[in-house]
Amino acid sequence: MPSLEALLGAGHEIALVVSRPDQPAGRSMRMTEPPVVAVARRHALPVVQPEKLGVEEFVHRMRGIRPEAAVVVAFGRLISPRVLVIPAHGFINVHPSLLPRHRGPSPIEGAILAGDAETGVTTMLLDEGMDTGPILLQRRVAIGARERAPQLAERLERLGAEVLVETLAGLASGEVKPQRQDKALATVTEKLDRRLGRIDWALDAEVLARRCRAFDPWPGLYCSFRGTRVKVHGLEVGAAAPGSEEPGTVLAVSGAGIAVRCGASSVALLTELQREGKRRLPADAFILGERVAPSEHFR
Repeated sequence: MPSLEALLGAGHEIALVVSRPDQPAGRSMRMTEPPVVAVARRHALPVVQPEKLGVEEFVHRMRGIRPEAAVVVAFGRLISPRVLVIPAHGFINVHPSLLPRHRGPSPIEGAILAGDAETGVTTMLLDEGMDTGPILLQRRVAIGARERAPQLAERLERLGAEVLVETLAGLASGEVKPQRQDKALATVTEKLDRRLGRIDWALDAEVLARRCRAFDPWPGLYCSFRGTRVKVHGLEVGAAAPGSEEPGTVLAVSGAGIAVRCGASSVALLTELQREGKRRLPADAFILGERVAPSEHFR
């Protein structure tokens, strides 16, 4: 949405907005249109929501438009080679990482998981690969020490919109030239899956803290406590406390949180938890309500 608004603000003529079909959402599973479609309709822009981009009807429409450029932001699907060749300047993708690092479906989460000090936005020309096309422009930003995926995504959305406008201006003037990616530096992120949220207490606390920030809001972190499922919404690296307790052992409880033994003799501090079917609670309220005691175990 920020990219579409930025294109309009820069005076570009939007010949067509292409988005995914409406999807069921919420508890009622009511059919809901993608947010970018609502923005397009508000500006009286033409919209299509095809199931596939390679169908003859869509290809014919694109050829009829004869676009100078096409822009792809968070579309999440490969685009048919028949369509890629239509725009004069190609398909320009706004990707939320410093390519070739963190190609693939979860670049924002990937940067946090890797413990990167910085990330950024890359505009690139799409080819038939996954985030493998030539780079146009890049902008870097630092990742906050406790920054979570939604906050980082919001910053990158705004930055991406700015870089997109700069990229189109540079392509029009000839100042922006495509540069090949260095394959030797490439990394690929994995698609997020619910199973990734299961806490393995044998991992280092720093790794778990990154997962907590990266997997917010989904798939989140969860574990078992006294035989029932508990979501862990807040997990930080606790003060070092050497010991040989089994990973998952509660070492101490306090107003600051629940100190839990992790791998490599590290300590995780749980600061916000949620028993299945209950509301989220700060650690002190969870401790009081559950009467959590040292030597108990999270599984």
